[in-house]
Amino acid sequence: MMDIEVLKYLVDYGVIALLVFMSFISVWFFIERVLFYKKLDVSSFKNKKALDIALTRHLTIIGTIASNAPYIGLLGTVIAIMLTFMTMSNAEIEAGKIMASLALALKATAVGLVVAIISMVFYNILSRYAEVLESEYEAKEV
Repeated sequence: MMDIEVLKYLVDYGVIALLVFMSFISVWFFIERVLFYKKLDVSSFKNKKALDIALTRHLTIIGTIASNAPYIGLLGTVIAIMLTFMTMSNAEIEAGKIMASLALALKATAVGLVVAIISMVFYNILSRYAEVLESEYEAKEV
């Protein structure tokens, strides 16, 4: 059977690494979209649907990261707490070490929330930017 400490580090750092990777993707697509929007000429599109497709590309990925990051962080926390309880059941352990272990388990949730908040801000900024560009297109049609 795998050592509980090894599992604890795998869960802890695996979840944190996944969340950091998700935040990198979110930042990457945010920068890509902002640069795309800045150089976009709405009059070059033949119809509004083609413009809409171009404007909303990658927004779903950012929205998905924003909505799922807290759950991934929470999953890491729950597994770390389960491993803490397993450790407690196998040996007598001091209350201070239990509390420290439980507190450290919560960092996965904290990181998940940070990633979600940042990604949601990015998503909202880009959605508004896309709406403004669509409005510019409609104004030029008339």
